[in-house]
Amino acid sequence: MLILPPSFPYGGMENPRLTFLTPTFLAGDRSLTSLVAHELAHSWSGNLVTNAVWADSWLNEGFTTYFEHRISEVIYGAERVEMARALEWAGIQEALTTVPPNGQRLHVRGDRNAGESSSAIVYDKGALFLHTAERIVDRQRFDRYLRSYFDRYAFQPMTTQQFLADFREHVVRGDAALEQQLQLDTWAYEPGIPSNAEEPRAPEFDRVDAAVAAFAGGGAPDAALWQGWGTYERQRFLQKLPRELARDRMDALEAAFNLNTTGNSEVLFNWLELVTANRYDPGVASLTHFLSSQGRGKFVRPLYRALMAEGDWGQPIARRIYATARPMYHPIVASAVDRIVNA
Repeated sequence: MLILPPSFPYGGMENPRLTFLTPTFLAGDRSLTSLVAHELAHSWSGNLVTNAVWADSWLNEGFTTYFEHRISEVIYGAERVEMARALEWAGIQEALTTVPPNGQRLHVRGDRNAGESSSAIVYDKGALFLHTAERIVDRQRFDRYLRSYFDRYAFQPMTTQQFLADFREHVVRGDAALEQQLQLDTWAYEPGIPSNAEEPRAPEFDRVDAAVAAFAGGGAPDAALWQGWGTYERQRFLQKLPRELARDRMDALEAAFNLNTTGNSEVLFNWLELVTANRYDPGVASLTHFLSSQGRGKFVRPLYRALMAEGDWGQPIARRIYATARPMYHPIVASAVDRIVNA
């Protein structure tokens, strides 16, 4: 594994035998190491069997996210995986309100390039489909199929149509009831989430949601509770907070949790979304440093969009930061932010 400079635009890149990784996954407590599992899993889904066209990117990323979950389950336990999946479920629901119907399909119709994908669909809906198939078919049977799939198609390209035909041949085998349960074509070719999907249940998030409700009701943030949480609980807390918070409530969060100086990029990103949405001036220095010190597209693009949406407050900040930060961004990210800032 090679840690690249902070301008690297992706979380990772699964080059055979030498994975490239963003330094933003170094949180200091090993809490973001699932990214390593993800990139190593690409040795099978992506490097051994790869999508033939960008319209079928889920065959790489959806499979790999599913394998990341399976690896994490063995190493960290099922509870941590269910928290990750619950966060992904929330991301899918948000994407369904912003992504056009064509972009909600696993197989996207028409031409599309690699930069036009929604990760909540390609990665997370793709993984959700595989988890659903595993649940319906039975894990042992599903695992046997996956092993045979990679053996049979090693070093070959794959399309959604080919995969579904192969799955039907080796798993469904003409069973009309199973075919109906799986809803394969609905998953692949229709927007939205099919009715056989089940929302992941993460009991650990019950305490987090209770803390959100207590804070939203006027209570003080619980620093001791925050200290006992991992990354997923902290992300859940920040993501579930009301989007509109008064200045004193933002002050209370910063005083209790030191969010402006957290070294966890995922948590910091969620905090900076709140900073931007609430025009919170004490967070602007942290926002400036974050956008000027790394160029990961997952973080950079949404924050510039959020700043530009904040009119006379956010647009000058976005343009000021971008004027100095642009030279360190990878061309893929810079071209995307050019369109955002100059729209």
